[in-house]
This record gives sequence, structure tokens and C-alpha cells, in this order.
Amino acid sequence: MRRFRSLIALLLLTVALTVCGAALTKPDVELKLSDQQLSWIAGKIYQNECAGKVDCLVHWSEGEAFPTLGIGHFKWYPKGVEAPYAESFPELVQYMASESVGMPEWLADMNPIDAPWPDRETFLLHQHGPQVEFLRWFLDETRHIQARFMYERTQDSLDEILDATPKEDRPAMRERMDELRSTLGGIYALIDYVNFKGEGLSDREAYHGQGWGLRQVLLRMDDIDQGTALERFRVAAADVLKQRANNAPNADERKKWLAGWLNRVSTYRDLGQV
Repeated sequence: MRRFRSLIALLLLTVALTVCGAALTKPDVELKLSDQQLSWIAGKIYQNECAGKVDCLVHWSEGEAFPTLGIGHFKWYPKGVEAPYAESFPELVQYMASESVGMPEWLADMNPIDAPWPDRETFLLHQHGPQVEFLRWFLDETRHIQARFMYERTQDSLDEILDATPKEDRPAMRERMDELRSTLGGIYALIDYVNFKGEGLSDREAYHGQGWGLRQVLLRMDDIDQGTALERFRVAAADVLKQRANNAPNADERKKWLAGWLNRVSTYRDLGQV
């Protein structure tokens, strides 16, 4: 009888620990999307980044030290390249591996996951070769898994931003997040912006100590006292991006890129139901 009671006690303890573990791992700010809504947002981001062009799925922009890949233009650094922006393509590859997605063998076997082209000139020589063309096809075929990666990354980003917020300011930050995630347009804005300009938690992603990530946009919303949460987010994002362009050491950010950035955030509107 004593042994039986011990077994029951052990079983109850295991159940309790499992429940507590689930509670501890539950995200602080949870996003909820149907597959249809996620696919729609993925299409919007693909249009933002690539104008729907397959060639853009593996691309190396002039003046950049790295290529960008996929519907989210995930950054991929060659060996030895260091840049102030967060690298995301290796994370996507690891995510695909964890989801048992079949990948090109040469990509699946990479360790470390460094871009195989050392510079833009080398990439341009191979941009229509079999390796790059197959990679474009693969990324076109896996748009949904890339969207799921961005979706889960945004979930993690919101939790990290909340954790990095001083305790006394967390209720206000949480309220902004809750207002945005209550509409499809708000969730699209959150996913697109964090994929577009990052979380805003790294000191390296700043000019003159002023960052341009999602955290900075959420904080800037406090300075805008009119409109819905999504309208305030849109205005705040435009302000943060203008500040970045004005602070940038490279004038191209203001002359060539700012207009496109502002056009992008102008799509952050109430979208109703999909």
C-alpha cells in the first residue's frame, strides 16, 4: 500500500510539473493566425521585398557585403563578413531542419552556414547557374515555412522586447502589443516590421545611439496621441525610419531607400478579414 501511494504521489508530481512547465513556456504576448491569414501575410511580405519576382529570392544588392534570400530577404553573410545587422538566413535553415524540410544537400550539410560566394562579383558570375537557380526554386516552393519562421520569430521578438522593458513600463508596452495583435493589420505590421528592421535590441543596430527596430517604433507610439494603435504604429514607424536615414553615415539611405521604406509602412492599415 505504501509503495502504491508513493507511485500515485510521483504521478501527481509529474503532472504538476508538466502543467507548470507549460505555463512557464507560454509566450507573454501570443499571436494567433489561421493558415489562410498567414499565407496572405506571407504574400504581402513577398510583394514588399521582391515585388513578387522569383529572381529576387536569391539576390545581392549593389553596395551590400552580403546576399539576401527568401520572401523575407533574410541576410546571409559570407565567411569573415561582419555587419551591424542581424543575420537571419542561417536561422531559417536551422528552423527548416528542425521541421524536417527537405533541403538541397549542400545547404543541409553546411557547417558553419556561410554564404558560398565571398563577394558580389563572384555571386553575379553564378547568379544564373544551377546552384542559385535551384535555390530560388526551393525558396519559392517553401514560402509557407518561411512565413511560419517569420511568425514564430515575431512571437519571440515580442517576448524579448517585453523582457527588455523596465518593469514599471511593461504594462504600457504590453498594452500597445495587445492593441496591435488584436487586428489582422496589426499582426501584419508587427511581423513585417520586425522582419524588415529587426527587434531594436542590439546596440550595433543604431546610429548615434538611436535604433530603428520594432522596440523603438513601439516606444515612439507614446508620442502620437491620435488614431488607432495601427495608425499610431504607422506614423511612429515612418518617424523612426526618417530618423535612421537622417543619422546614417551613408547618404544612400536617405536618397535611395527612404522613399521605399515609407511606402512599405504605408501598407500598415486596417485590413479587415481575409
